[in-house]
Amino acid sequence: MHTLTANEAKTQFGDMLLKVQREPVQISRNGKPVAVVVSVKDYEDMEAIKLQLLQEKIQRARQSTGTENTVDGEAFFNALLNNDKDC
Repeated sequence: MHTLTANEAKTQFGDMLLKVQREPVQISRNGKPVAVVVSVKDYEDMEAIKLQLLQEKIQRARQSTGTENTVDGEAFFNALLNNDKDC
């Protein structure tokens, strides 16, 4: 992965846009990584993978959870918001 400082990313913005079409570009500030710039295609691919994984988790949860083991979602989230230790 190519790395640029924040200042280099600012002054070489056009070049950076060309680089991200080939590979992600890491941006660092004060020697520490703060961001990664990726192409739209890479971003869309990552989002598709995340969606697929979430759908698989939902499917596994549906298969492994019986109705006696479920709770009302709204009640569960309200308990979480109220710091209810029994949720």
